[in-house]
Amino acid sequence: MTLTVLDWAIVAAYFALSIGIGMKFTRRGGESLSEYFVAGRKAPWWLAGAAMVATTFAADTPLVVTGLVAAHGVAGNWLWWNMVMSGTLTVFLYARLWRRAEVMTDVEFVEIRYGGKAATFLRAFRALYLALPVNLIIMGWVTLAMVKILNIALGISPVVAVGICFVVTVAYSAAAGMWAVLWTDVVQLVIKMTAVIVLAVYAVRKVGGMRALERGLTAHFGSLDAAVSVVPPVGTAWMPAIAMVTFLAVQWWAAWYPGAEPGGGGYVAQRIFSARSEKEGVLATLFFNVAHYALRPWPWIVTALCTVLLYPAGVLVNGKMDHEAAYVQAMVDLLPAGWRGFMLAGFAAAYMSTIATHLNWGASYLVGDVYKRFIRKDADQRHYVNVGRWVTVGLFLASIVVTLNLGSIEGAWRFLLALGSGTGLVLILRWYWWRISAWSEIGAMVASLVVALASLAWFSRAAAAPGAPPVSEFEVQAKVMLVTAAVSTAVWLLVTFLTKPEPDAVLDSFYRRVRPGGPGWARVSERLGLGREQIPGGPLSVVNWLLGIVLVYASLFGIGRLVFGQVAEGLGMLAVGAVCFTLIVRNLGKAGTAA
Repeated sequence: MTLTVLDWAIVAAYFALSIGIGMKFTRRGGESLSEYFVAGRKAPWWLAGAAMVATTFAADTPLVVTGLVAAHGVAGNWLWWNMVMSGTLTVFLYARLWRRAEVMTDVEFVEIRYGGKAATFLRAFRALYLALPVNLIIMGWVTLAMVKILNIALGISPVVAVGICFVVTVAYSAAAGMWAVLWTDVVQLVIKMTAVIVLAVYAVRKVGGMRALERGLTAHFGSLDAAVSVVPPVGTAWMPAIAMVTFLAVQWWAAWYPGAEPGGGGYVAQRIFSARSEKEGVLATLFFNVAHYALRPWPWIVTALCTVLLYPAGVLVNGKMDHEAAYVQAMVDLLPAGWRGFMLAGFAAAYMSTIATHLNWGASYLVGDVYKRFIRKDADQRHYVNVGRWVTVGLFLASIVVTLNLGSIEGAWRFLLALGSGTGLVLILRWYWWRISAWSEIGAMVASLVVALASLAWFSRAAAAPGAPPVSEFEVQAKVMLVTAAVSTAVWLLVTFLTKPEPDAVLDSFYRRVRPGGPGWARVSERLGLGREQIPGGPLSVVNWLLGIVLVYASLFGIGRLVFGQVAEGLGMLAVGAVCFTLIVRNLGKAGTAA
């Protein structure tokens, strides 16, 4: 791709802006661990929410969506659309509880909820597990996507280009911490959303407009519905009934996945910790889920559909045809001068926003939950911040090693989903049932890891065996999910009842601090003289969760209808979403949320 002086100027201006934001917040971020990792718990809801959206819009995301759409049409996105249920559950049943916990990481929560050596071990193990293998895999696949993008788009070495992104990202995330991450995320979100919308417009023009696109998709997929329908064609070879049932009825509560953790957690929880109050934590996560699922995907999807016609066989990358890379090739072929530079800045923003968050998130575990907890307990705040800065640099360097050993971006995504296939239910219930112990979580994690890897190998081998009937990757994933969820749930329930419950002093302290309420804590709340308290928000929280699911899906599908010219249906669906939002706001007012 040939870049003009204007293109390079736009890219340079973006990098200068990112560095400037980092310099502005360096002093503030260095004041304490709280400022460095959770922005002093002073972030407004819109800033925390927008940062969540920016983080989950990584350099790899448009590429993965393009691969799914090329293979399966728009409905292929149910691989991640099914997580709406988990995301909205966090909004209405867990965001307030996380904010009340007043922890710096979701792993620190372990030693508040549980006690004894088992809790100590679980905190250390989970911190290392999330900060290293899980976090490094995510950063590795995001870097892999950026290398692929730059390899196609530029004539310079991808190593040099990614290195520039790395230097700038580490400069502001290591120096200034969460404040710089939050503010650069907002700027980056605006840049990358503008860029993908512009690319979608040029892609549609190239294929001759929306009606020409629809005709071409009809010829390619056999029917227009097969290409653009959001309703999965259940029973087809690529979406067997077992897969769709698993996605909708099991995966959302059984699987742990960064950004869609059952019961919250990860960098979503970190943003909630950063919010100014319970109410702002709820609003931040609600904004995130609507924007993440409903507002953000359609520019990617439209461009992906255009690439099906423009590059029906994909794009040649490293000797093989690659459908994911077609998104980048469209950028190279379709955008004029000026917009090319803006799009490159958008991809850099997508890469840097995700990497900055994962660097800060991973460092928070290694510093707060490992170094400060087990190695150096009595140092001052500036010492810990300085350690956090060095750990941030080390994490990125380690992620480069992982990048060199990754294959497909989508494959890494599926692998991570498999690893967390059976831990979700215990993470949901630990807030609302006193009997769950540290051993319950340990049992779930060990069982999930062992069973997921074994079943993934078994079903993949069976699918690849000579003479075996063709099996889609969705079916393999569904079988792995079902087996892992069933075995892991059985294991952790068995472990729960075979081990002692947490000591009364630990349970009492946790209950006073968080006040989760509900029948699962009646034994504790009555012992404390508080009677039978309801969950925060009462039954309306469950009602809001159901309304939230409808709100997100109605908005998602309504926008899709408008994109394809079905105005009446689109406006009708958006009206349903608006009604749900109005009811949610009214219910939140009735239930009361701490300011």
